[in-house]
Amino acid sequence: MTIGYITLGAPDVEAALPFYDAVLGAVGYARGPLDGGWAFYGKDDAPGIGICKPHDGQAARGGNGVMIAFKADSFDQVKAAYDAALANGGTDEGAPGFRPAEATSGFYGAYFRDAAGNKLCAFTQT
Repeated sequence: MTIGYITLGAPDVEAALPFYDAVLGAVGYARGPLDGGWAFYGKDDAPGIGICKPHDGQAARGGNGVMIAFKADSFDQVKAAYDAALANGGTDEGAPGFRPAEATSGFYGAYFRDAAGNKLCAFTQT
């Protein structure tokens, strides 16, 4: 079994689109048309990403301990996604760099949150 798609809650889907267009666009995702208040993004065979208001009518909020990581193709894409997040209302959770910080190869990522508090990561591996 593989992941088909992931949804992230947003209090205002249309207001969230500039953030997600920029961030997901930086790592190769494209948004389809709005459909019934949902925005879906796709990339090749990667799981789709849906942005929607929570079905239960409660406030959208980031899940404690939940994070979605998007695989990038390069260090430049990681930095572009991070910069796009911060330029579009996101908050910093860890600037681009190797993890652990003293590493010079391996996992290279950046962490940020959207306006609803969802924690996201863009990463690549060398």
